Amino acid sequence: MEKQLSKHSISNDLKELLSSVDHIQKMKKNRFLFQEGEDADQMYIIQSGRIQISKMSPDGRELSLRICQKGDIIGELTLFTDDATYLLNAKVMEDAEVAVIKKENLEKELLTNTELAFEFMKWMSEHFRKTQTKFRDLVLHGKKGALYSTIIRLTNSYGIKRADDIFIDIVLTNQELANFCGTSRESVNRLLSDLKKKEVLAMENNNIVVKDLQYLKDEINCENCPIVLCSID
Repeated sequence: MEKQLSKHSISNDLKELLSSVDHIQKMKKNRFLFQEGEDADQMYIIQSGRIQISKMSPDGRELSLRICQKGDIIGELTLFTDDATYLLNAKVMEDAEVAVIKKENLEKELLTNTELAFEFMKWMSEHFRKTQTKFRDLVLHGKKGALYSTIIRLTNSYGIKRADDIFIDIVLTNQELANFCGTSRESVNRLLSDLKKKEVLAMENNNIVVKDLQYLKDEINCENCPIVLCSID
């Protein structure tokens, strides 16, 4: 079986800077590392576990943006902002450890090291492009397209390619899938049931198995974006 996982690349200089951490923090499952509106003076590098990044709408609905894992940086949107507050929520999906970076220290280094600042800008740009493609799928194709797009992204980030299908090596509840689509759990239940009847998907225990990836791509007029942009992380 071949793992489909594809990660963004970070330069050695950026890795070295980000390894100069203040301390390591342990987090339990279902706790928030940070929430919208809280004062922000730290960034984090995930050392173990998974953390979900999401945004709450004014009416209380949750829109999940990405799932972060070992090596990912979170809390980056607060750089170079006076009286910064976190714009998103970071909820721990499984017990995790994060390395804590003082925002002030990172800002000073980026101001004096132009090559490093350029590398960081490229990395940030990649994340913005990922987010744009997710919103594009949601706006252009509605809740069905958002779900199909989410499943495609899951195959790129957590898919294990087998002889006749792709096993998604992460368990998400239907509510968690719904949060990625900006819709209700009931809508996701109906859409998944329809895909199972068409034999596009199957389930192994609680894991999704994609049997016809091309069907999902055809339904949303997939533009075959680079995998680095078409991922859930």
